[in-house]
Amino acid sequence: MSTQSVIKFAQELLVDEEGTPISPTLINSKIDQVLAFKPAWKQDFDRDAAVTELVRRFSLWVGIDTKISSDEGHKPWLNSARKGDWRYWQRYREYLEAKMSVVAVDGLDRSTDTILDMLEDPLRDGQWDRRGLVVGHVQSGKTGNYTGLICKAADAGYKIVIVLAGLHNNLRSQTQMRLDEGFLGYETRPIADDIRQIGVGLIDRDPFIRPNYVTNRTNNGDFSTARANNLGITPEQRPWLFVVKKNKTVLERLLGWLRQHVADGKDEHGRKIIQRLPLLLIDDEADHASVDTGEQVFDEEGLPDPDYQPKAINSLTRKILHTFARSAYVGYTATPFANIFIHERGATTDEGPDLFPSAFIVNLAAPSSYIGPAQIFGLKNGAERSDGLPLYREVDDHVSEDGKGGWMPHSHKNGYVPKIGRKSGIPASLEKAIYSFLLTCAVRHLRGQSEEHSSMLIHVTRFTSVQKAVHERVDEFLREVKQRLTRRIGNSETETLLRDLWEEDFIPTTEAAAHDFSHLSGDPEIPDWDDVLNGLLSVINDIDVRMINGTAKDALDYADRKGLKVIAVGGDKLSRGLTLEGLCTSYFLRTSKMYDSLMQMGRWFGYRPGYIDLCRLYTTSELADWFGHIADAAEELRQEFDLMAEAGATPREYGLKVQSHPVLMVTSRLKMRSSKSLMLSFSGQVSETITLHKEPAVLERNCAALASLIDGLGQGEINPQRERDGSVQQWRGVLWDSVPASQVTAFLAAYKTHPDAYKVNNALLSEFITKMNAYGELTEFSVALIGARGGATFDVTKTISIEMLKRSAKGAPDRYSIGRLLSPRDETIDLSSEEYSEALRLTQLSWKPDPARSKSETPPTDPSGPSIRTVRGQRHPERGLLLLYVLDPKEAELGDELPPVVAMGLSFPASDSGTKVEYRVTNILWNQEYGGAD
Repeated sequence: MSTQSVIKFAQELLVDEEGTPISPTLINSKIDQVLAFKPAWKQDFDRDAAVTELVRRFSLWVGIDTKISSDEGHKPWLNSARKGDWRYWQRYREYLEAKMSVVAVDGLDRSTDTILDMLEDPLRDGQWDRRGLVVGHVQSGKTGNYTGLICKAADAGYKIVIVLAGLHNNLRSQTQMRLDEGFLGYETRPIADDIRQIGVGLIDRDPFIRPNYVTNRTNNGDFSTARANNLGITPEQRPWLFVVKKNKTVLERLLGWLRQHVADGKDEHGRKIIQRLPLLLIDDEADHASVDTGEQVFDEEGLPDPDYQPKAINSLTRKILHTFARSAYVGYTATPFANIFIHERGATTDEGPDLFPSAFIVNLAAPSSYIGPAQIFGLKNGAERSDGLPLYREVDDHVSEDGKGGWMPHSHKNGYVPKIGRKSGIPASLEKAIYSFLLTCAVRHLRGQSEEHSSMLIHVTRFTSVQKAVHERVDEFLREVKQRLTRRIGNSETETLLRDLWEEDFIPTTEAAAHDFSHLSGDPEIPDWDDVLNGLLSVINDIDVRMINGTAKDALDYADRKGLKVIAVGGDKLSRGLTLEGLCTSYFLRTSKMYDSLMQMGRWFGYRPGYIDLCRLYTTSELADWFGHIADAAEELRQEFDLMAEAGATPREYGLKVQSHPVLMVTSRLKMRSSKSLMLSFSGQVSETITLHKEPAVLERNCAALASLIDGLGQGEINPQRERDGSVQQWRGVLWDSVPASQVTAFLAAYKTHPDAYKVNNALLSEFITKMNAYGELTEFSVALIGARGGATFDVTKTISIEMLKRSAKGAPDRYSIGRLLSPRDETIDLSSEEYSEALRLTQLSWKPDPARSKSETPPTDPSGPSIRTVRGQRHPERGLLLLYVLDPKEAELGDELPPVVAMGLSFPASDSGTKVEYRVTNILWNQEYGGAD
């Protein structure tokens, strides 16, 4: 505790040193000042840990949020004078500064000011209703953000705060505990006789500002009419907090109580409404359960059927909002696709408008200490994917080659009993993952982190009965390991396995992290093996195996214990919302390919100060591939968001754009309110083949398709050169211009794309080009055949040869998967010098620093794909770009006998034509491929 106190006060002294580089010498001098003031803190003080933490905090930087908003009916109101006496925010800020960098807290302050200002002034009279969406990175601190927003809203005058917190009791309870600490300042219990102050309540203990609560932190502490009936809510009183589940019965209870006991007026239809108390409703994980998945009918004018009945959670949430004359709704999510699909004109008489974020959408940036998909799986970097942190370990021993047998077959059912021919009853990869977690707990203990929580996630099935069987096997395996190590009987084999893992995996990974990712890992100490083993013997008996799912009572009591060490076996409850504190090791097999489901299951994203080098992700190569796609898709959407924000677009305009984005081919169809098809537009998009065939016959066919296209193009420009901002760029290959669209669609008809190719379906692309031709767009193409210096030569036709690209194979063995095919540079091959400069200007204008997306704090020096396609659409809507490549199968180690692999990319100019093509897939096929919607 003394170390934390010294860090807090030393940080405050260092903040005053503005403009001075924060060095370890300066930090040590401030620590000495603090200890001179409080000598008692010298006892149990860890100076090395304090210096390391302060170096980390002061090397942090925070990105800049981006927003799209509509001011229709809104009056800006927030200014510094209004914030002068805000005590809820001030104590929350002080509470955070004890645990976080001042830089991060300043970022949170700016961010919550932006959001609050786009809500309405709670002191404004009349009727108003503002609805917005806040999009954060997965596990990046959304709860901390909305806690800050609640504190400021309460300071400003919002009187009722309702937080919708997940579908399960323990997720609701976890959220309540966090708000107890960050907003209420005391523990909420069923009987409020004995007030125990915690968190912010220890900073400002004044009982006159203590907010009231209706729900409490116990597992059964959700909204209860009986308890609420004892409360008297008046506008003069302090704010009231309700933390409730997204549950039909609970929300019906809450709505009924509000109408019966709090309503103080009626609207023109005779409905009871609440006029005197402004409402702030926070919808955590807003894309889950809150979105109406029914099929609402609209007439020819686009007006909704007023008698339509939405799904229960959506309906009740809207009715609660509609009961207040003055209300603000803020949804928080990391995967906003479903929310964008809400019809912005969807409304009914009883519910009022749907939850479309008509007022604003904010993209939160993350601090530089955040570890997300881009950090784990790498980023697109030119034509390659940059390496991610070296933490992923492939799992391939859980299932038979055909996917139908083995320990955990792909399509197992409820009641399945996992079996494998091993004494432990679990695969070797899971044993290794458990050993990895044991070593991590030991090293964290040696690093002085024994009072911090450490967790392992095992997520292999969504069925509770199968989870139970896995839990039993894992628990039994861990018990045997504990007995062997602590009793020193039969321990040598286990110790050898652990030592081999330490020397072959942990030591090289920690060294690599320190060398390549020092901004995330720092300079971690690598202890000797004997110290690691002794550390393990000190902590191994503290490690428990728990089952966490919709029916389990085995909740994770992080709030009640220090240094909890737990292996959590679970399913859906672990996949959404529930935070596993100090998550170090993940063993993850679930095969859902839904964008939003997969992102939400990424519990391993977040912050790992002082132990990122020890973290491990054990998963299949296919899932690792998909996470790579997802990292790219998320970045693509954020780039487009940035461009539209810079252009002054409204949430409605962004919604229309995203509703036809090809990335939706991998998101939850149920939430799209369409059981049959998607309407997609490829305008402003790039489609590239990064999942390719390996069958010789298909490769021969694609080589023939390429030869046929090239033979019909005539003379092209050899090794084209272009002037680019004072320098010259050159490509090795051939460029043809003004190629009729019919020749490109003929090539697409002859070329065979892989069925699992992300966003690339030759028939769909061909149909899109043909439809665009009717509007005078995409009538011609630039076609580029691009090679690589030093590659083996391939004769495409009798007259044209190309040097083949080298791309290593990744992922599943039944296909040839690559990280990235084309580079944004290649997309500029047919742009003039002036068009290139305009694309770069647009890129830099819309760019905002965000370390979750890029390490750089400086604007990019190359134009982004969306900017290139925007300029192309402005200047040449009639011209698309087809990029052709030939990959060398020998360099990819696919075999000496395979023909070359033809790959392609299509870059489409942005367009306002609104042209879309239908992507049809039956629900049965969808569920086979992607799993059911969550």
